[in-house]
Amino acid sequence: MSESDGPEEIFLYFANGVFVKALSFGVKGSAVGEVVFNTSLCGYQEIITDPSYAGQFVTFTMPEIGIVGVNDCDIESRSVFCKGIIIANYNSFYSNFRAQASLDDFLKKHNTIGIYGIDTRAIVKMLRTQGAMMMVASTEFKDKSTLKSLLDSTPNIQELNLIPEVSTKEPYRHQYGSFDFVSFNYDKPTTKRNKKIAVIDFGVKQNILNELVAAGLDVKVLPYDFSAQEIITSFRAKRIGGVFLSNGPGDPLMLDSQIAQIRLLIDANIPMFGICLGHQLLAIAHGFDTYKLKFGHHGGNHPVKNMLTQQVEITSQNHNYSVPDSIESVAKVTHRNLFDGTIEGLYYFDKPIFSIQHHPEASPGPRESRSIFLEFAKIVQECEN
Repeated sequence: MSESDGPEEIFLYFANGVFVKALSFGVKGSAVGEVVFNTSLCGYQEIITDPSYAGQFVTFTMPEIGIVGVNDCDIESRSVFCKGIIIANYNSFYSNFRAQASLDDFLKKHNTIGIYGIDTRAIVKMLRTQGAMMMVASTEFKDKSTLKSLLDSTPNIQELNLIPEVSTKEPYRHQYGSFDFVSFNYDKPTTKRNKKIAVIDFGVKQNILNELVAAGLDVKVLPYDFSAQEIITSFRAKRIGGVFLSNGPGDPLMLDSQIAQIRLLIDANIPMFGICLGHQLLAIAHGFDTYKLKFGHHGGNHPVKNMLTQQVEITSQNHNYSVPDSIESVAKVTHRNLFDGTIEGLYYFDKPIFSIQHHPEASPGPRESRSIFLEFAKIVQECEN
């Protein structure tokens, strides 16, 4: 990919044969990925930097994107892993007291394609009717047959293991807590955190780590190719009190090695909490394969019923896969999605293990499910005593 000044035509070819022309910003070039849509009204920078979007183009249903620019605090990972973004209208002029650069500059910095001047409502309707699908976008090639050949020669996202790309390369300790709206920065708690946990990074979002720290946990982040035996040894020596399995991109059934390691952690009776991909991996490790949703759940306005309290929580979501209802034979369903009835939360019988499908860390929002991090900290503390 390369940079150039001014809007340039970009051509899109979808797996169903739809061929359209739009305008580009960010970097120029070609990219192939799966197209999904996100219904959030705000928080585009957090969405773009969510590693769970690796290998995908994100279509925003919010028509005006770019108005508040970007800043160094609203970033969820070390880079942008999505293939590109698709929006109706790009606002190059930004106005916000926290803004440090334009979205165009941000995409160029992270080598990401931006697409605008296109009917995003039509794309969303197509995806809702026909399902998420692969697409190629290019400023280099304008011929439909060339784009089709490029798309046909690229592996489908379900054939790719995207985790090595997004996971940390080395272990590290995460030190920051939740965002402070007085200092407009993230807290660095000074109180001693006695409850140590290992976070398995499949593409973890920064604000998930922040919420774990804010809940009083001492957070050590490990790469995706972790050793269950090392964790079990540390747990038995009381050097750690639990394991967190993070969110991440792609088909969870691709992760055979990690699933085998998680089974060892389950057998060792270690307290575990999984979010999104972590939720799905726990289900597979218990013997229940996931299945792909038609167009997934992506947005900040999804109602989820807490079956324990009977309250409805508005949640942030980003996933294409779900766990089967048959898992109720080994776990209690604690949350259900009110859009389609799919399982959003589980607590496994006779195990200190639970998981949720949505993103409770309020990034980009809302904040109604954040208390679940305190529940995990409580379970870890009880198992240590």
